[in-house]
Amino acid sequence: MTSITEVNSIPKTKKPSDSAFKQQRLPAWQPILTAGTVLPTFFVIGIAFIPVGIGLLYFSDQVKEYIIDYTNCNSTNYSPYTCAEYIAQKPNPTPPCTCEIKFTLPSHFNGMIYMYYGLTNFYQNHRRYVKSRDDNQLLGKLSNVVSNDCEPFAYDNTNKAIVPCGAIANSLFSDELSLYSVRHGSNVPLLKTGIAWPSDKAIKFRNPEGDLKEAFKEYSKPKNWTKNIYELDPDDNSNNGFQNEDLIVWMRTAALPTFRKLYRRVDHAVDGFKNGLLGGDYKLTINYSYPVSAFDGKKRMILSTTSLLGGKNPFLGIAYIVVGCICLLLGLILLIIHIKCSKSVTEMINVTPNTPYHE
Repeated sequence: MTSITEVNSIPKTKKPSDSAFKQQRLPAWQPILTAGTVLPTFFVIGIAFIPVGIGLLYFSDQVKEYIIDYTNCNSTNYSPYTCAEYIAQKPNPTPPCTCEIKFTLPSHFNGMIYMYYGLTNFYQNHRRYVKSRDDNQLLGKLSNVVSNDCEPFAYDNTNKAIVPCGAIANSLFSDELSLYSVRHGSNVPLLKTGIAWPSDKAIKFRNPEGDLKEAFKEYSKPKNWTKNIYELDPDDNSNNGFQNEDLIVWMRTAALPTFRKLYRRVDHAVDGFKNGLLGGDYKLTINYSYPVSAFDGKKRMILSTTSLLGGKNPFLGIAYIVVGCICLLLGLILLIIHIKCSKSVTEMINVTPNTPYHE
């Protein structure tokens, strides 16, 4: 019988067990790339991608857009300044600076109509900016302890916690846009709800329990805001607090410095607007409060229809067509080279050490 002393005296080893996996004896397969396998792949990709790209471009071209740059619109109540000049001198004036832009929609916009606002040269993808938020706050879990990521937008001058904290919330887009139809003699009905992702509103953003004003009374609003979070939508209390859809849309940061975000939906339940927007004269009125001159940015209002694939985006169609053409071109070049210069597969496979070498 083996004693305990003898067992303990057996030298330990770091050698892996003698298995196929640990000793790397598993069977392997290595593909042999030949003209017979590579060339058909290039041609199949090219033939498949080009029609897909043409289809994507077709659906993108079906989308109609009308874009107005209102960055330097002239003020109607603080003439002769532009609103950009006036708010640069006097931020948050009372009453707010307003401007009007008359335009003509060149044709009928049929179907669902969406209004977007667009910004340029605004880097929402900056690392510190993206992190500057407190997700626990946005879930309605209010606490006097604010995430360090929110600094320097975590507390106000009186050391009162800011809700919502962080640079993203502090820079919330604040211009108010409205549209007037000359043909109908009334404002175009715009809906403030249904613009955010349903998953964001249901999961990522929740209000604290109880009365909103009471729940937020111990906290300060962000520095750049003119309203408290429970007053963002004076017409609909269910669209206040962290459930405000303008806030939810803004908090989903953009990947590129030039971007657009959904602002409103045209209410097609109202008579005169059931089939879309008719071509004709309109007037865009802006309560101008969002400064962009400090970072050389521009602001736009975009009216857009949609297609089966969503909004206007020609890039994807162009990318498919370009990749398809490149694959076809490479396939043709390699095919010509193969026909003129290659040896047969049998010759390549049957090469042995005794095969004579020919220069």
